Order: sequence, then C-alpha cells, then structure tokens
Amino acid sequence: MSLAIHAVLALSLVSVSALAQDGPQMNLPRTTLTAGIYQIDTQLALTPEQREIGLMFRRDMPQQEGMLFVFEQPGTQCFWMKNTILPLTAAFVDDHGVIVNLADMKPQTTDSHCSDKPVRYVLEMNVGWFAKKGIKAGAKLGGKPFEMAK
Repeated sequence: MSLAIHAVLALSLVSVSALAQDGPQMNLPRTTLTAGIYQIDTQLALTPEQREIGLMFRRDMPQQEGMLFVFEQPGTQCFWMKNTILPLTAAFVDDHGVIVNLADMKPQTTDSHCSDKPVRYVLEMNVGWFAKKGIKAGAKLGGKPFEMAK
C-alpha cells in the first residue's frame, strides 16, 4: 500500500474511534492549575483523539474542574460544541499562561469559537466560571504546563 493510503486509513481509524465513544472520557491525566487564588482540578487532553472528544457526553462537572487542551504548537484554535451537553467557557491561553480571549459556548451547536491569536492551550470550564471569579483576558494562569514555556 502507498503512504497516502496508510495516512487515509490512520485518519479514518481516529475518526471512527471518536465516533464510537459513547460516554465521557474520565480517566485522562490531571494537573492542578491556578487562576489567581483559585485552584482548578484539570484533566489534560494531550492526544488528537483526546482533544477531539474533549468534554463530549459529560452531564455535569464540578465547578472547580476543567479540561486543558494541549496542542503541539501554537496555532489559531477553534472549538465547537457538537455532542457536548454542558455549556462551557473556553479560555484561549498562550504559552506563558496568559488568557488571550474567552468564549462562552452553547451546548450541542456547531458554532465556531476561535482564539484571537495563535495559542497552544485551551481551558474549558463551566460557563460563567471565569466571569464569577472576575478572571478576564490578560489574566495569568499558573501550573506546570506554563512553567515549561519559560
């Protein structure tokens, strides 16, 4: 088989496995992030498949919990909410932990929400979490993922 056919088959398998997902992914690695005085128990979506599934199928999430999507390199990151039941706010975060922009996202929609500039990280929390804590674009998050970028 040619290299192109292998690539198509590999991409098809990733898509099929994501479609076959019938419940939330709950056993991802975790880390603790900080936002000012607040601690966030954060699941890490590190692989393309983990990022594709994200918080799909979750029916609830504790207020102090979130998911950090980690990309290999900075880029314009865009998210949508297909198969996601919870309303979420996405914080698009640069390599140093600074929030570039925030986007409130409605459940089960295909509306695209993108970073205002290239970022490597996206932190999803329950909708309104950032607003209730007074955390806005320009605020700095702390934690191991951002320490590595120094």
